[in-house]
This record gives sequence, C-alpha cells and structure tokens, in this order.
Amino acid sequence: MQALRNLFVCFLLFSFLRISTTSTLDTITPSRYIRDGETLVSAGGSFELGFFSPGASEGRYLGIWYTFDTKAVVWVANRETPLGDSSGVLKVTEQGVLVLLNTSNRIVWSSNSSTTAGNPVSQLLDSGNLVVKDGNETNPDKFLWQSFDYPCDTFLPEMKLGWDSSTGLDRYVSSWRSTEDPAPGEFSLRMDRRGFPQFDTMKGAKIMATAGSWNGIYFTAYPYPPQTRENQILGYKFVLDKDEIYYEYRLLNRSMFSRYVLNPSGTAQRFTWVHQTHSWELSSTLQADQCQNYALCGAYTSCNMNVSPSCACLKGFVPKSPKDWNSGYWSGGCVRKIPLACSYGDDFLKYTGVKLPDTSSSWFDKSMSLKECKGLCLKNCSCTAYANLDIREGGTGCLLWFGNLTDIRQFNPGGGQDLYVRMAASELDGIEKKSKFNREKLLGILISSAVFLVGTLITGLILYIYGRRNSEIKESEA
Repeated sequence: MQALRNLFVCFLLFSFLRISTTSTLDTITPSRYIRDGETLVSAGGSFELGFFSPGASEGRYLGIWYTFDTKAVVWVANRETPLGDSSGVLKVTEQGVLVLLNTSNRIVWSSNSSTTAGNPVSQLLDSGNLVVKDGNETNPDKFLWQSFDYPCDTFLPEMKLGWDSSTGLDRYVSSWRSTEDPAPGEFSLRMDRRGFPQFDTMKGAKIMATAGSWNGIYFTAYPYPPQTRENQILGYKFVLDKDEIYYEYRLLNRSMFSRYVLNPSGTAQRFTWVHQTHSWELSSTLQADQCQNYALCGAYTSCNMNVSPSCACLKGFVPKSPKDWNSGYWSGGCVRKIPLACSYGDDFLKYTGVKLPDTSSSWFDKSMSLKECKGLCLKNCSCTAYANLDIREGGTGCLLWFGNLTDIRQFNPGGGQDLYVRMAASELDGIEKKSKFNREKLLGILISSAVFLVGTLITGLILYIYGRRNSEIKESEA
C-alpha cells in the first residue's frame, strides 16, 4: 500500500514538473532566461519570440513572429550579427538590460536602456512589443526599453513612426537586405521633418515616393472616402507637438491582424490575415502606379493616371525643355509663361482634388484661417501656393509653399483636396478668358445640337402627319 502511495505521489510530481516546464511564458527575469529552442509567447497567444534561421540561411537570429505564421517575422534583434550556431541565450540583467549571448558567453546584441530598475523583467506583449520594465509597470512611458522604438521592416498597430524630440529618437522602418538576410537594406520609410512633416520612402538618401502630408483624415497621396472598409478596420492618429511628431494606426477589431511591410525591393505593402484561408491578403500597396514615383513630372506639373501622357504642366506654365517633354522625359518640369509681379497684381488659381505638393519647403500654422493664409502668402514674394492644413469641418489651419511646387497629383472627383497656386494677374485673366471662351463654345455646341435635334424632330413629325393625311385621302377616294 505504501508503495502504491509513493508511486502515486511520484506520478503527480512528474505531471506537475512536466506541466511547469512545458507551459508557455511571456516574461523573463534575471533568474529565468531562454535558450535557442525555447520561446516566449504573449499572454493572448498572438506573438512568439525565439530563435530562427530565415530561408536557407545558417545564421541564427532572435526574432518575433506571429504564432499562427512563423514565417511572418515582424522584428529581429541581432539583424547585423547572426549567431553561428544554436547556443544563443537571451537574458535580462539585474540592471534591466536585455543581452543576447553566444556560445562563448559574449554579448552579440543588447538593448540600450540608460536607466535601471529595482525589479527588472522583460515581457512580450500581445501587441508584438518586447519591453523591459520594472516589475508590473504597465505605463508605456515608463518602460525602460521597447522593441517598438526600433522597428525593422514591419510597421505594426500601436507602433509609432516618427520623432521623439525630447530624446532625439527616430523611429523608422528599414527593409531587409534580402529575404534571407534581415540586415538593414537600402530602403527605408521615415518621417521628413523639413517644413510640414511627411512620410517618404527612401533609397539611401534619395526620395523614391512620398505619402504626402497629413490633412486630418489621411495622407494626401492616399485619399479615401470616409465610409470605406479601410476606415472600418483601422483607426489613425497623427501627433505633432513640441515633444513628438509621429503617426500610428490601431486595429478597431481586435480579432483581426494587419501589418505594413517594406520589402527588400522598396515596396511598402499592407497585409491582412484572412482566418478562412489561413493566409495573408494584400490590402494595399503604397507605390501602386507611376504617379506615385516622387517628382515624376518635375516642377509645376500634375500627374494623372487617367490620361495619356500622365504628366501635364499646370495652367499658365509651359515645358522647360519642349524637346525633352515631347520625348517623354518629364522630370525637367515646367516654367511660368508670365513671371510673378510679387505682391502687386498676383492672385491664385484654385485646383481641386489634388495631392498637395512636397511639403519639405513649406510653412504651417494650425490656427490661421484660409483667408488669412492667402493674405500672408501674398505678402511674401517667395510664397507660391497655399492650402488648408486640416480639411475636417470645412477646413482649418494654413499651409504655405515656398519655391517650386513638385509631386502634385490629380485624383478622380471626390479625392484629394484644394490647392491655390499663385499666378500673375494677367495670366489669370487669360486663363479665365480661355475658360469663358471654352464654356461659351461648349454652350454654343450644346444649343446648336439642341436646335438641330428639335428641328429634326419637328421635320419628322410634319412629314409623318403629311404622309398619313395623304394616305387617308387616297383611302377615301378609293
């Protein structure tokens, strides 16, 4: 009997040890670390942290991926310093610093926390954010370090992209070098703080495409109606104050998963997980057509994918090099037919439904009215255009441009916003007269067509009546 009791106790103890060693953890402490082959799983079960080798690569990396798709890696710690074998260990020190150690117990990668904690822990949150914090601290502003501050090629919900002015931290996305090498590639998606901030896709130091500036609802390069599927899935936030300039998005439905990825070719794409097919669906591509190539048409032009050729000079402008322009080389742009007269005699021509020009040479004011904005632009000889900073509630704020206007795009009716381009008064008179002539010409054509149609109908009716009357006369005579 005693033997059976002992056997039962041993069985319970074995079961307890087995459960405790195989149960998932989302936290490590100075006394509890993970080795290659072990993982952390976030409390909600969405994300997993561990060691992996991308593709055919033999290097070992510490990364974070979705639990339901281990190939969808969203963050890598040692991007440029892969481990040569499977002996990696991830620890958090007593000072609150994450360290990745190799087989020689040397530090391959570490977090750069400058503050310490009395009870440091590192936890994988269900947002995909790996954090170092003091004990049970939940306030993100008090975290010692977080992976969301150091994105790789993936922009996740609740992650900030932009600048922290108080610390100088620049949060930006950078592509992998290749599908098997997570080292930073040549492409990046980052905030341009010159003038009014905008998001640029860069190849090295060269701008390849720009999402444009934020107008209170969307980035001007990607307008969408208020009631779209995009708005029903995602919520957007843009913050611009003395401490921070950043953009983030959130999932309105917590059961969904969505991510932006900047691939090794420099294309930014948004994917949404489809539970029914167990696969990622491509929801949008930031560089979807030719007009999204930065400054494709040069200065003082607009790009329109619905016409051919796509590039056209703004009204009152002509190609700088007609020969290049006619041969399809548009980057030289256009120049004014009539020079500006500075503040004397200048006015503005309104364009509707456009992507606003590159804002790197702009100035803005959040409280100024559109009328005040126009007056301020007229007083400055270098000011070439103005627009509302925010298009919500009828429009507020002022955005002024100085110098050349580049990267304007014409959208279909209902898309884009209004832009007011400075013109010489005499040029405006000519444009208005031409527009009036065209309207009168069109009206004349419509009137002539209507008269011709009515005349044709009347003539046909007369002939019909005359023919029928003759038939009736012939029938009566018979």
